[in-house]
Amino acid sequence: MAIAAVRHAQVVDALGRGGYEEALAWAGRVSPLGTLPYRSHHGPAMVMDVVEAAVRCGRADQVQAHLDAARRAELWRVSSRIALLVAGAEALCAPDEERATRFEEALSTDGAARWPFAYARVQLLYGEWLRRARDVMRARDQLWPALRALEALGAAPWAERARNELRATGLQVTHAGEKGALLTPQEAQIATLAGAGLTNKQIGERLNLSHRTVGSHLYKIFPKLGITSRAALRDALAAASSGADSARPPIA
Repeated sequence: MAIAAVRHAQVVDALGRGGYEEALAWAGRVSPLGTLPYRSHHGPAMVMDVVEAAVRCGRADQVQAHLDAARRAELWRVSSRIALLVAGAEALCAPDEERATRFEEALSTDGAARWPFAYARVQLLYGEWLRRARDVMRARDQLWPALRALEALGAAPWAERARNELRATGLQVTHAGEKGALLTPQEAQIATLAGAGLTNKQIGERLNLSHRTVGSHLYKIFPKLGITSRAALRDALAAASSGADSARPPIA
C-alpha cells in the first residue's frame, strides 16, 4: 500500500514535468496498461495518469483496453473523484468531434469540484486540446482557472505546465505573487472602463474598437493584474493605485 502510494506520487510528478515515458514506467509497477489491479485503491485512481502517459507516448492503440477495463469495473461508482478521472481519461481519447462535449461532461461530474487537483488537471487537458484546435479563447477559459487552482495547491510542475499553455495562447503570464506585467496605455484605459462597469460593447464604442477586441484585451489584462474576472477589476485597480510603488495601474 505504501509502496503503491509512492509510485503513484512518482507518476504524478513525472506527468507534471512532461516525463511521459517515465510516468508510464512508474505506473506500470502499480497499474500496467490494460489492467486495473485492486491490491490498493491506487490502480483505479491512476486511470487518467496511465491513459495520459500512454497517449503522450504514442501508445493510443493500447489505451482502449485500459478504458474498457475501467468500464467493466464500473469505476464511476467508487467515488466522485474516480468518476471524474475516468471521464477525463475517456474525453482525452474521444474522437475530435466529440472531445469538447466529453470534457464538458467530465467537468460536470457530480461532486467533481470537491477534488480541486483532479478537476484542474481535467481543465488543463481540455485547455491544451482547445489550444491545439486553435480555439484560443475557450482554451484560456479552461487554462486560467486551472493555473490558479494548481498554484493554490502548490503543484509547481503542473502550474508551470498550465502557465506555458497560457503563454502559447498569447498571454503574458506571471508566477503567483509576482508583480503583474505592465499594462499598455490602451489596456489601462480598457481596464478602467471595465472596472467602472461598462460592457465590452460600450467600451468598444468609446474607444472605436470591436467588442471582440475589447474582450481579447481583457483576457491579457486579467493575468497582469492577478485576477480571473472583470468583477475583480475595481479592487485590483484600487490596489494597484495604492502605495508608493504603484500609484496607478502600471503602464508600459
